[in-house]
Amino acid sequence: MTSNVVLSNVEFDVIGTRPIRHDGVDKVTGKATYGGDIRLPGQIRGKILRSPHPHAKIKSIDTSAAEAYPGVFAVVTAKDLAEVPDLLAEIGEDAVLSLKYLSNNILASNKVLYKGHAIAAVAAENLHEAEAALKLIKVDYEVLPAVVTVEDAMKPDAAILHEHMTTASFDDNFPKQTNIAGYQQLKLGEVEEGFKQADVVAEGEYRTKTVHQGYIEPQSCTAWWTHNNRVTIWNSSQNPFGIRDNVARIMGISSSQIKLIPLEIGGGFGGKNSTYIEPVAVALSKKCGRPVSISLGRVEVMESTGPACGSYMKMKIGATKEGKIVAAQAYLAFEAGAYPGSPIGGATACMFTPYDIPNVLIDGYDVVNNKPKTAAYRAPGAPIGAFPVEALVDELSEKLGIDPVDFRLMNSCKEGTRRADGTLSPLVGGVEVLEAIKASPHYNSPLEGKNQGRGVALGYWRNNSGPSCAIANVNPDGTIMLVEGSVDIGGSRTAVSQELAEVLGIPVTDIFPGVGDTDSIGYTSLTAGSGVAFKTGWAVYEAGHDIIRQLIQRAAMIWEASADDVEYVKGTLQHKSDPELKLTFKQITPRMIETGGPVVGRGNVNPRGVGASLAATLVDVEIDPETGKTQIVRCTAFQDVGKAVHPSYVEGQLQGGTVQGLGWALNEEYFMSDDGQMLNSSFLDYRMMTALDLPMIGTVIVEVANPGHPFGVRGVGEGNLVPVMAAVANSVYHAIGKRINQLPMTPGVIMDTIEGNGI
Repeated sequence: MTSNVVLSNVEFDVIGTRPIRHDGVDKVTGKATYGGDIRLPGQIRGKILRSPHPHAKIKSIDTSAAEAYPGVFAVVTAKDLAEVPDLLAEIGEDAVLSLKYLSNNILASNKVLYKGHAIAAVAAENLHEAEAALKLIKVDYEVLPAVVTVEDAMKPDAAILHEHMTTASFDDNFPKQTNIAGYQQLKLGEVEEGFKQADVVAEGEYRTKTVHQGYIEPQSCTAWWTHNNRVTIWNSSQNPFGIRDNVARIMGISSSQIKLIPLEIGGGFGGKNSTYIEPVAVALSKKCGRPVSISLGRVEVMESTGPACGSYMKMKIGATKEGKIVAAQAYLAFEAGAYPGSPIGGATACMFTPYDIPNVLIDGYDVVNNKPKTAAYRAPGAPIGAFPVEALVDELSEKLGIDPVDFRLMNSCKEGTRRADGTLSPLVGGVEVLEAIKASPHYNSPLEGKNQGRGVALGYWRNNSGPSCAIANVNPDGTIMLVEGSVDIGGSRTAVSQELAEVLGIPVTDIFPGVGDTDSIGYTSLTAGSGVAFKTGWAVYEAGHDIIRQLIQRAAMIWEASADDVEYVKGTLQHKSDPELKLTFKQITPRMIETGGPVVGRGNVNPRGVGASLAATLVDVEIDPETGKTQIVRCTAFQDVGKAVHPSYVEGQLQGGTVQGLGWALNEEYFMSDDGQMLNSSFLDYRMMTALDLPMIGTVIVEVANPGHPFGVRGVGEGNLVPVMAAVANSVYHAIGKRINQLPMTPGVIMDTIEGNGI
């Protein structure tokens, strides 16, 4: 039995209701336009040549035969991109990358760093001609040794990916040639003294594999460079303004020359923050003057776009016999892939944050290796860091004989708790989430079969903010055309419409939302980090109050009164001292023109006050002792969301993130050969969870209002993934009696553990 429970703290009129989603009809009827749906006059197809080697020098590229092939309009290599400085560019979710590295990742210039690395591209009349022309491009390689795992990449004798790269760190004790791209240390208190106070210590080594976000729609874009040197790009992306700016830098033109039109997006989960194919399509279009479309195949997506990183971790946590955690120490090494920028910062910032621990030491390493450059994946870094932390917390609770939820309650962070990064924890519902677990029917029900285990884990995500813009155009009939700058990937059109309707006191069905292109709306940061309901919610809140200010002036003009004597209350303008003078929203909007012209509300914000999110997973598993297969028997997701703007969306986010975490825990991984070849680059061989593998996921929405938002919103899309893998690992332990310290916990791994063969 599952349930979707909302534990509300504040009631609103529109926020917290479940209206029909505004984009639903178009999506279920096939009218929605995605990246691969664009058809323009004269449009041709682009295709990209990719390296068969994980690591090699490019000695020469000969494109002459491809250029002469019938039906080919253009061929480009890295020489067709602009010379870019070694400056940092935003690539999404607090991640930055050198422009030189970004450009080289888009089209390799003198070295390929992973199988699938783009080298050249062809634009032809059709896809078959483009593919035939690609085969005519001659590339002379000098093949080099590959380093596939983070542990191999850190060895003293490892092949070096970037000869001129140095370690980004305040510590100078790194070799001049290294694959360690970055090092960071977080320190709180005195960890050695803390462990001296500990009566019990749990420690271990942990490994996780590379996994993909698994979005159903591959990357697609169409670019058209016209004769007036203006460029239009249509794509499916989470980061329209960031990609526009990166294309401009890589092509050596101004951002004002580019209009990027974001289309519907068939999943992203962080994987569509980055820039991959847009500059290639633009370069091809520039050469031939025709619109060029590029759509990746699934193998290209798996081998050439950014997955979540693999990792190696060592960790220990100590507690007193009374149950107080007094010290924690962690060593983390994360794979960045071909270029610097693993999500090590997300792990170090979040991994111990659910708890009040006075002494913490974290050493984090960002390490390049011969795999695709990693990208964000739903709370990037945090799920990996939570896996060992929550396993060790579970182990400590068992050693101390304390209920695992009670143990977490005893050590839960609260407002003002000092974190490992030195900051103070904001108000977040750690205690409330744990109390919701204890009160849940799931936690209080017995396990019902043999070989079953129950596991619980906590996870923390910091959530995100950034610049955001919204424009609300009021129509004479009282409806509103709302344009937001955020790409809608999690239901933001409906959610921000609800927030605007709440401000104005009008029905949400009277608001018609859309997503603007980069020419029609102000700069808005990417849709990522669970930030849209917060930051764009703030923007529409400001736009709504801008409308109210204007309508008060209009009503004052009609009544020949002072604006100070007019107030706006739940959709009605009224005179403060004359109750007979009233105008509803729909009554005043037909009079806009006669009272001064159109009413347009604008909100342009970069809000602080983002609220972090704390989530938990409670999961029951059953292990088949003959095969090692894990069956998910029951699973409930808990999360402090601040305020659930649209509870159905929130429930879907909790369920979706949980399912992805279950796959990460049990099935999903890149199978890599020792020489860097991916062996399962399709959904046939890359095993993702399906509906047949799972029960219905129960949800419990906890609402501890974020004081930094007018409606208490925190953000919900990412925190739910963070605790899942750890919860599954704990449940597997309680089913078989042995700890597994690697992901995924496949049937083979579980059987080896049961039989005592080691991992």
